[in-house]
Amino acid sequence: MNDRYDVIVVGAGPGGSITAKTCAQGGLDVLLIEKRQEIGDPVRCAEGVGRDALKKHIAPDKRWIAAEVKGSVLIAPDGTQVKMSEDASNPKAGYTLERKVFDRALAQQAAMAGAEVMVKTRATELLRSNGKIAGIKAMYMGETRDIRADIVIGADGVESKVGRWGGINTALKPVDIETCAQFLVSNIDPGDYSKFYLGSNYAPGGYVWVFPKGEHTANVGIGILGSKSGDVRAISLIHRFVDTYMPQAKIVEIVVGGVPVSGPIKRTVSDGLILVGDAARQSDPLTGGGITNAMDAGQMAGEVCLKAKEKGDYSVKTLKEYEDKWRATIGKEISKSLQVKNLLIKFSDEQLNQLAHSLDGVDVSKMALPAFLLALFKKNPKLLWELRGLFK
Repeated sequence: MNDRYDVIVVGAGPGGSITAKTCAQGGLDVLLIEKRQEIGDPVRCAEGVGRDALKKHIAPDKRWIAAEVKGSVLIAPDGTQVKMSEDASNPKAGYTLERKVFDRALAQQAAMAGAEVMVKTRATELLRSNGKIAGIKAMYMGETRDIRADIVIGADGVESKVGRWGGINTALKPVDIETCAQFLVSNIDPGDYSKFYLGSNYAPGGYVWVFPKGEHTANVGIGILGSKSGDVRAISLIHRFVDTYMPQAKIVEIVVGGVPVSGPIKRTVSDGLILVGDAARQSDPLTGGGITNAMDAGQMAGEVCLKAKEKGDYSVKTLKEYEDKWRATIGKEISKSLQVKNLLIKFSDEQLNQLAHSLDGVDVSKMALPAFLLALFKKNPKLLWELRGLFK
C-alpha cells in the first residue's frame, strides 16, 4: 500500500468494487480494502438479482451464475400461489448468483481498471486534518498504517463503522432491520422460480425464500422483522420450515446476518466521505434486495469523485451531487417499497390470503411490481388505501 491515494474504498462488495472501478477508469489513484481474507466469503445474501439491472454493469458469466430464474411465486399463508414474470425474457426475471465468485469478479474488474486491492485490511478509524476527513487508519497483518486520501467511501455494509466515524447517524431500530438466516440445501428439486412464503406461521413481519441454485440445490432462508421477532429466532424458524416442507433436504451451509429495511437514511455524504450500498441503507425495504442498487450507487459515487478531483473540492457542496442523484432514482423506488412494506407488516394472515384470492382470474404472470401493485389496489382499494399515492 502507498501512503496516499485519491480515493479509499472500504468494503469490497458490489457497491465498493463498482465505485473503485469507476474511479480508477477515470484515472484516480484508488485503494479498495476488504477486512476479510477472501472477497465474497462468507456470503450474507440470498444471491438473487434481476437480469437487466445486472447487465448495466457486467456481462453475465456462467462462472458466477448458479441458476437462471424465470420469475417469482408468492405463496399466501393458506397456500394460494401467485406467479409473476412467467416470461423468461421479462427484465424482472434474473439469476441466482454465486456471490463468492461474483464479488471476486467485480473486484478483479476494479483491479484491472487500476485500483489497488488489499484483503485482510481493516479500517480502524478515520484520519482528520484541520477537522476534515483525510484518510483512514488501517490494520494489515497486525501492522497499523495511516493512509491518506481526499475521499473515503464507506461501502462497509449494514454495520457501517465508517459512517458512524464520519458523524452520520446509521443506527437502526428493530423495525428497520430484518434478522436473517439462510441454508444452502441439496437433494431437492427447487424448480426455476424463486418462491416467497408469506405469513406469521412462516416469518413474522417478513418472508421465507427459496432461490434455485441448480444441481438440486437452493438457498432457503428467512428474514424476520426485529420488532416482531420477540423470543423467536430466525435460525429456529428456518429449521422448522425445512423439516416440514423439504424433509429430504440436506443442509450443506449456513449463513446469518441482518438486512436494513429502513428506507433511505437522512444523509449519505459529508466532507470527504460518501456512503454506498447497505451502509447508505440502499437495499429495498420490501424485498431486502440490494445488489444492483449498490452497484448503481457505486457508479454514481465514482462519477462524482471524478468531478470532485477535477474541481479540487471534496466538500459536501460537491459530493452532494451523489446524494441528489441516487435519491432521485434509487431513492424514489426505495421510498415506494417502504410504504408497501410498512402496510404489509400490519396485515393479518387472513388479509394476506384475501389479497392473494382477489387476483383469481387476473393474469399477473408478466407484470412488473408496479403493475402488480396496481392490480392488487384495484381489487382491494379499502385494504390498500394507504398506497393510493403510488398510483397517481
